[in-house]
Amino acid sequence: MTKTIEQEKAIPDTGRRNFLRSMVGVAGVAAVTAVPIAKKSTPPQSIPLTTIQPRSAPALEVDPDTDVLIRMQADLARALQKPMNERRWIMVIDLRKCVGCHACTIACVAENKLPPGVVYRQVVEQEIGTYPNVTRRFMPRPCLHCDEPPCTAVCPVNATYKRADGIVVMDYDRCIGCRYCINACPYNSRYYDFGFSQYDETPTENEVVLGEGGNVLEMLPSFEYGQARTRKREESPIGNVRKCHFCIHRIDVGELPACTTTCIGRATYFGDANDPESLVSELIASPNVMRLREELGTQPKVYYLT
Repeated sequence: MTKTIEQEKAIPDTGRRNFLRSMVGVAGVAAVTAVPIAKKSTPPQSIPLTTIQPRSAPALEVDPDTDVLIRMQADLARALQKPMNERRWIMVIDLRKCVGCHACTIACVAENKLPPGVVYRQVVEQEIGTYPNVTRRFMPRPCLHCDEPPCTAVCPVNATYKRADGIVVMDYDRCIGCRYCINACPYNSRYYDFGFSQYDETPTENEVVLGEGGNVLEMLPSFEYGQARTRKREESPIGNVRKCHFCIHRIDVGELPACTTTCIGRATYFGDANDPESLVSELIASPNVMRLREELGTQPKVYYLT
């Protein structure tokens, strides 16, 4: 049967399309394979110690039923419109949602370029019950940023102090490494940087992992406290006490802490407790909220939902 011109146009040219698709796939593979692979990447130039200027984030309007990260981002932007002394940053951790994945710990290590032996956000594992009826509970434990911090009172050089917004911070240039604050902290939330590196025994000419000359993780610039500081031998923060600081270098530019954004179970919440409309203000009003060792009178700003 003879087909008309209109009928031929109505029939899709599948053969031509398949041919063109196959040619595009072959061309894509050829383009990828044509790119030369360098045997060793050129190490980036060292970044000098600089100060990052904080900026105020614009206020956001969001649907309260949306993702909690979106809501906390809006709460953060709203809080940054206020003076620092009118904010009170707190963290709320829902122990019923934490699955012990340690994503927050790894995110903290990557964000702050932490060396071996320094863990700002440890996850404590607890076994509850009596065999065979047992279960496990995971408790992330950052620095609790107490309203009455015992660590600041024992520092002989005032290297650790509380900011106007309540965050307890460290001054690496002032710290003398006496470690009095480590002994005074009842929550084991402070660590000493001995200068260890997980690549100490790695040859510097290795093509997979280089030594200090190749800018491995803990030797890359860290932006703690809003400064681009490179970790070098005989220089701060080596020989100093280090601790969680709620990622103030992120907060001050309108970003949530790294541990909060990477929590896969949405078990970590952050915000301004002085804002009655914030998510964290609603959560700490729950009847199942608790704080660690409240009998000490430290008034920690990390709350747990049980």
